Amino acid sequence: MSYYKKTILVSAATSALVLGIVLAALGGYVYLNRGAIFNYFASEILEEAGGEDGDATATSTSGAPVERSGFAKALQSEEERVISAVKRASPAVISIVVSKDVPIIEQYFEEDPFFDFFGDNFGGGFQMPRLRERGTERRDIGSGSGFIIGTDGLAVTNRHVVEDTNASYTAFTNDGKKYDVEVVAKDPMLDIAVIRLKGGGSFPALSFGDSAVLDVGQKVIAIGNALGEFRNTVSVGVISGLARSIVAGDSRGRFELLEEVIQTDAAINPGNSGGPLLNLGGLVIGVNVAVAQGSENIGFALPSNTVASVVESVKTTGKIVRPYLGVRYTMITERIKQANNLTVDYGALVGRGEGREELAVMPGSPADKAGIVENDIILTIDGVKLDENHSLASAIRRKNVGESVTLVILHRGEEKIVRVTLEALPE
Repeated sequence: MSYYKKTILVSAATSALVLGIVLAALGGYVYLNRGAIFNYFASEILEEAGGEDGDATATSTSGAPVERSGFAKALQSEEERVISAVKRASPAVISIVVSKDVPIIEQYFEEDPFFDFFGDNFGGGFQMPRLRERGTERRDIGSGSGFIIGTDGLAVTNRHVVEDTNASYTAFTNDGKKYDVEVVAKDPMLDIAVIRLKGGGSFPALSFGDSAVLDVGQKVIAIGNALGEFRNTVSVGVISGLARSIVAGDSRGRFELLEEVIQTDAAINPGNSGGPLLNLGGLVIGVNVAVAQGSENIGFALPSNTVASVVESVKTTGKIVRPYLGVRYTMITERIKQANNLTVDYGALVGRGEGREELAVMPGSPADKAGIVENDIILTIDGVKLDENHSLASAIRRKNVGESVTLVILHRGEEKIVRVTLEALPE
């Protein structure tokens, strides 16, 4: 090993000496033609990197043709695809502004009450500042993003962007046009809402891609209203992870479990919520939903296949229809197994909630009709093992209302097979 290192050092020193002599001999020629010499060495390097694909030409700063390798062509091709995807998608991406009547708080001064008691010899007549409400005024209190998925103005955003029933919402398209927003439906299970832009004609629309065929490392594009100030901001990154489970919180202190989300390092900022995550073909493969606080480029998006099913439900029925089983449960882990002396370390343990009214099995639900009871453990659904990576909720979410599923249940220590017909989640 030491001999090999020494050989490299000697060769490098020799090469440097030879190069110095050549440069000294060239003198001013090198200085005047440094662009051409750089292009020569650059073309050699790129040709080695590109192998046999170094037959494309480009123009140097001096106007001379330079060989472009397959590697360079690939870089140019990827850049062109990003630009093309952004140009196609941007007209359908919207910025959402949240407005609300808020109290006008003004300051006024009140005479110090101690002044009257003690007279001029104490206090000196201080005026004490006070606050009071004086009517209301309309203000912009929040912002988000969204994207149009129907030429009639039907669009998608996050539920938390349009959750305030006392607020009004306005959408701005990339060309600066302004539209009032109607909230069509809000998903009770996921952070998704379907809205409609009112008063327009035929809108440009985006299409959904297949989030089931994504790969880690795949290039993606995020577009949104970054920080509520910079509309249609574009960021590019890769898919950093798939099928993540996170607990997302909002400014009101509420928390929500989001399962099977896409992790990306494409920059996602406050205001990007509800905007699209695109592949290089310009198809929506996710809806940006959360960012890890205090992190460097760790953002998350809901997968497009899940969102597409929500949109299809709205288009078909005018509302979001969800299948449900009707149980409360806890996913079993090794820790829960040990703490409760269970015989399995996976599955969904049917149990009550914290409140007395939070029953383990909802009366009249599909689970109740199938005979599922408290302390049963649902091990599999249609052959899929339920564990930390495959929750019961995500498994049910993939099903349709009216569909029959097969559950393997551990009931009082014995396995049994149960057939359940899923129903629509009551409003």
